[in-house]
Amino acid sequence: MELIIGPRLYSTWSLRPWLVLKRCKADFTVREIDIYSPAGQAELEQVSPSRLVPLLNVEGVTVWDSMAISVWCAERYPEVRLWPADPHARWLARSAACEMHGGFTALRNDCGMGPDHTMVGPDRSPPPKGEAVERDIRRIVSLWMEMRGRFGSGGPYLFGEWSVPDAFFTPVATRFRHYQIDLAAHGDDGSAAAYRDALLAQPDFLEWSAEALSGR
Repeated sequence: MELIIGPRLYSTWSLRPWLVLKRCKADFTVREIDIYSPAGQAELEQVSPSRLVPLLNVEGVTVWDSMAISVWCAERYPEVRLWPADPHARWLARSAACEMHGGFTALRNDCGMGPDHTMVGPDRSPPPKGEAVERDIRRIVSLWMEMRGRFGSGGPYLFGEWSVPDAFFTPVATRFRHYQIDLAAHGDDGSAAAYRDALLAQPDFLEWSAEALSGR
């Protein structure tokens, strides 16, 4: 089984399924493609009809898109419980992950990750300005606070124990850190910042970070 990803330093889409596969203790290899180089673009065109990462090659089939790979993992490794056991929590966990997967365009645009804006390491950039990105940040803070308040008693993650939404929000936590976002200024009572810090301290993410930095 092979996971094809973009550069670990800044490929937020690649981080998500990698975290999910690591949570499953799946036996997989990683192929990292420099998606911004001409050679990388040529390689990507050969392996990905959409010319996007991530992709999971398994049993002769290529599964693309981070959400699709996460759903595949939940089916293949049901014992890992990648979604919360409580049905109400599970419904909202899926809603939260899908909202992150398909939304928050202003945050992606104004707090973008790339060669000059990395998910790991000491690099920092000034906070963004603009009504749209402010609205996205407030929505994320509100969502984190609500889910932590309702379902977070069983652990430090969004629904207590680690689940798929945590993989999808880890890149958001890295954006908040890199762009030095003051969550308290966006309505946080402290629980959103604590959740952000838990994501950034999660052991699998720290492994990803170390691998990214060692490749510099």
